[in-house]
Amino acid sequence: MIKVVGIDPGLAGTGVGVVQGENGQIVNYSFGSINTDKKDPTCLRLNTIYTKIIDFLEKENPDLVVIEDIYSLEKYPKSGIMLGKVVGVLLVACYRTGVKIEEVSVREAKKVVSGNGNADKYQVEESTRNILNHKQPIRPFHASDALALALTGFFRYETYL
Repeated sequence: MIKVVGIDPGLAGTGVGVVQGENGQIVNYSFGSINTDKKDPTCLRLNTIYTKIIDFLEKENPDLVVIEDIYSLEKYPKSGIMLGKVVGVLLVACYRTGVKIEEVSVREAKKVVSGNGNADKYQVEESTRNILNHKQPIRPFHASDALALALTGFFRYETYL
């Protein structure tokens, strides 16, 4: 049985998703979000993400963590820089807990769960929900994106574990 954690980085909300199973069959999953207050300074927000993800990873003890790779839109370069800070904190947390890490592009995760690398957030959420046979919408979208990353790790990287 393998356990894969997916992490969708974000300063306001970092999505986390867990998928567990074997031989391509999912037997358990969970999801949530680590939220920070926009009124807090960036260093405190990054520390909150770091400490909460360390606690989470130590509790879950996954075989693999899949983190969304950094991307930057030319229109919003500051967002890409901030995302890089969050991903850096997440990578250090993963390293400190000794888990195997894969960085996956958002396009790859979209392709794995929906068959379309250009799927929008609603299509990704619906496809993720269908794969997991989850009846209710998965919210926030950071959590459904994190589950999509976990599923990508589960389906693509199971043979490497």
